[in-house]
Amino acid sequence: MAQDPEDTIPFYTTDVQLNVGVVDRQGKTVKYLSRDDFSVYEDGVKRPITHFEPTEAPFSLVMLLDVSGSTVTFRQQLKLAAFRFLDALAPEDRVSVVAFNAKVKTLVGFSIDRKKIGWAIQIADGAGETHLYDALRYGLKELASEGKQRRKAIVVLTDGLDTQMRNADRAMVAKAQTDQEAIAALKPEGSQTLNDVLNEAARQGVTVYPLALPSGDPKRLPLQDPIITGIYTAARIRLQALADRTGGRLNEIRRLEEMSRLYAEVAADLRSLYTVAYQAPSDHARDGKWHEIRVEVTRPELLARTRPGYYAK
Repeated sequence: MAQDPEDTIPFYTTDVQLNVGVVDRQGKTVKYLSRDDFSVYEDGVKRPITHFEPTEAPFSLVMLLDVSGSTVTFRQQLKLAAFRFLDALAPEDRVSVVAFNAKVKTLVGFSIDRKKIGWAIQIADGAGETHLYDALRYGLKELASEGKQRRKAIVVLTDGLDTQMRNADRAMVAKAQTDQEAIAALKPEGSQTLNDVLNEAARQGVTVYPLALPSGDPKRLPLQDPIITGIYTAARIRLQALADRTGGRLNEIRRLEEMSRLYAEVAADLRSLYTVAYQAPSDHARDGKWHEIRVEVTRPELLARTRPGYYAK
């Protein structure tokens, strides 16, 4: 993925933590590897591995539930999908449930008590605006209390149309005459709000899994207006960046009936991740450059997937 030079993430530590998925040539998940099976390269230079967790190690997860007005009509489907996600997790995974609209609220703090977590999902309710990036920042703040070495992830179902960012985008794109002009004016991945979230996710080694609702798909817009198309396209590009830059995966929901299955697939993906931390060169910490990360496994028939790198400042 092309990197925007304005998209700079401050990175203040020489320890870099990665969540790494491994598959064979047929795409089947591989879960039996050990620390010695991995090699990590930064800018093509092999780096020492300082910490390793196998796939069965527990996660700390923030489940972000969008209770804004855009989800009212399928709120029950959302909750049923969240229950299925909960059932697919390992017993020792610690889960926090956070609901958001114009406000962000913890419904239950990190817990392994599935009844308590299930009750939090059941009572989630609300309407109004969508403050997605406030919720992401809040979730990252919650995860910071879970400890440096803890495996961490955020799972969020959303259309991606953050109310505050949409308003800012509308002002920036007001004079656009074509879709291309609108996207060029917005520079979606250069958003400071997005990069603040990416910065903190990188610092903690948090993987983000957005589940993108069809209501935010720019290809489904009934009115092909450059301003509206630009705003929706920018929102979807930012969701893709959240996934790509943290080593997660954007799951696009084409029909609401797919929601439960995709939640379950995310849970399965989480349960197949290794955590590998390595020591980056200390002189990279503030040099302002993009540093490419590559993870290899000793068996050539296996492929590793993780975040592509980080900007240092």
